[in-house]
Formats: sequence, structure tokens, C-alpha cells
Amino acid sequence: MESYDLVIVGGGIHGAGVAQAASAKGMSVMVLEQTGVASGTSSCSSKLIHGGLRYLESGEFSLVRECLQERALLLKLAPHLIKLRHFYIPVYRNTTRRPWLLSIGLSLYALQGGLHPETRFKRVSQKNWNNLDGLETAELEAVFQYNDAQTDDAALTRAVMQSAQQMGAQVKIPAVFVSAQLDQPKKYTNTIEYCHNGKTEICTAKVIVNAAGPWVQQILSRISPTPSKLKIDLVQGTHIVVPGMLTKGIYYVEAHDKRVVFIMPWQGNTLVGTTETPFQGDPADVKPLSHEKAYLMETLLRYFPKYSSDQEILSSMAGLRVLPSDENQNLSGANSISSRSRETILYTGEHDHLSLLSIYGGKVTTYRLTAERVMTRLSKILPARKIIADTRHLKL
Repeated sequence: MESYDLVIVGGGIHGAGVAQAASAKGMSVMVLEQTGVASGTSSCSSKLIHGGLRYLESGEFSLVRECLQERALLLKLAPHLIKLRHFYIPVYRNTTRRPWLLSIGLSLYALQGGLHPETRFKRVSQKNWNNLDGLETAELEAVFQYNDAQTDDAALTRAVMQSAQQMGAQVKIPAVFVSAQLDQPKKYTNTIEYCHNGKTEICTAKVIVNAAGPWVQQILSRISPTPSKLKIDLVQGTHIVVPGMLTKGIYYVEAHDKRVVFIMPWQGNTLVGTTETPFQGDPADVKPLSHEKAYLMETLLRYFPKYSSDQEILSSMAGLRVLPSDENQNLSGANSISSRSRETILYTGEHDHLSLLSIYGGKVTTYRLTAERVMTRLSKILPARKIIADTRHLKL
């Protein structure tokens, strides 16, 4: 029977990040992925490595600071995968976020980023508005320009997983997590049953890391004794891809319901997203909804009339966010969803049973930091191994 220090369930960005961090510390690691690396939400994001400018509105200053620090690091570690881009925020007569508010927000953003050159912003001169990819200029009052980064989320996830494999991690695909038996507390030898290529196999591990994303609760339901769970909501985010190319950068716009939507160049076309739609059911069944695609098309046309109202949609995709439930706030209305915290939660149960850790939520931008925190959390029970590398310096 094979034995590992960590068995990780899920081959998304957080599963890959933990596999890399654990392997870098010399741990024996196996990843179980049911479909393919980055086959779920990690290939359906907004393709951004960003500080989360809008998180300042909800006072999540530490999250913004961490995101900006990780962005700066990832730009050095993966320059071929992550590129700094100009972002533009147009302000119209009826835009909710007024120029003075955006000036304050962007100033705070720059401060959180240490006032490095890439965190600075400016107002675009009115004489240059007509050069902004055909942006609607009627009733336009101001345009702000700042910097953030863009990536290929699936390619980044695959690169991180490949890094883990180069340091010894095993990745089994397709592999379905069937069940696990947690050993008595402080013995830390858990038995895991899984199905790999149609064959049932069994292994042991000191720690199980549940990085299954929107399947996090389903994985917990297959473990004995039954672990406690956090209450969560699943929120669907849809993107569409349409023909046409933007050359100046990425546009950060306000939809009719005051939500933020990004309009950006993507593989020679234009990517528009995202939505926030409450989701119930099997995460495997998530798919773009017709009203979401109409919402995104309406937003695109509102700001870029050069696109046609009968514009062909080349493709669309939908992923699921995991958000902690708020008993005092339901999911009705876009603003209630947008105001939810995006902090990542590392959950080991009500009694801190460290042989099982579940990752709730998370952002692509902070995957590396999240993985380091997982390893710190588990350091009490994992054996001391010879360190191979430091992910802060590990090129992808």
C-alpha cells in the first residue's frame, strides 16, 4: 500500500499550489483529479492577476495588499505567463463611482502596492479618448488608467502542477476520491480509497487536503467520521468571447446594475465577464445561462457601440465561486453578492483535526500564499523533510 505525507483532492490552482509548496518542502505528495488539471473553475476565471481594486470598497485592505504583493512576485516568477496591462476606468455622467472616489481608491491602491511604478495611476487626457478602442464618449466625464496583470489561468495552473511534479509530486488523472477513514486524532494515518482509470486503489496519508473547489462539501461527505463543514453559497460566474480585438488594454466598467464587468483582449478576440448568479445543484452541471450572456452583451454594447447588437458569441464559459454563507444576508441582488468577503478560509473542523484541511474559496492571484499558509498550518504534524526549494524563488 502506498503512503504519502499529503494526498490532495483537486487539480485546480489551489490543489496545484499546495502540491508545489509541499513538494518544495520535500514532502511526498499525491494529487487526485477527477477530470483534468484546471478543468473546472481554474480555467473559467477572468484571467487576471490583480490586487482587487473593488475590494477596497468593502474594507478588505489586507487582502488587497497581499494580492498586490503576490502580483509583483508572480510577474517575476512567470513573466511568460503573466503580463502587466493598462486598465481603463471610464466615468460617465451616470456612473456611480465618481471621479473623486476613484482618485481616492486608486491612491489607496498605489499605497497598498508600496507606491511602485506599476501601482501608479493617471487620468487620460480628453484629447486621447478617441484612441481608446472605440469607447463610447457621449457623456464621458473622465477616464482613469492604472496597471494590473493578465494571465492564462489554465496555463498557469498547469505550470504550477508541472513544477510540483518536477519535485516529485504524483498526479493521478482521472482519479475519483471515493472515501477516506480518518485515524484517531494525533496518529495521523488516514486511509484513502480512490478509483484511478477504473481501478479501485487504496493508500494512506498523514494529511488530506481538500482542494476540490465547488465540490468541497461533496468530498467531506465521503469521509468518516463525518467532519464538520462550513456553510457556503455557490455563485456562478459566466464569461463570453466575441470577435473583435481591443488593443489599448482592459476596461473596468460598470454594468446597469452597478456591478463591475471587465472587457478585455483575449486570444485575438474580446472577453467579457463576469456575472454573479446564485447556483444550486451539481457543480458538474454549471453552464452559461442565456440571461447572463444577454447581460454581458448589453454591457459590451453600452461601452463599445462598434460591436453589433446581433454580435456572434464565439464561446462562453461558466465557473463557480465558493463564498462563505452570511446568515444575515441572502444572495438576492448583485450588490449583496459583490459585498461578500473574498478571503480564503482554511478549515480543519470545529476541533482543529489537522489531518484534514479544506480550502474554501480563494483567488488565482494568491494561490501561492494560500499554499504556504496551508503548509504552515500543517507543520505541527508533517514530518521534517529536506527542503528542495522556496516557492518565492521558484520560476515557472
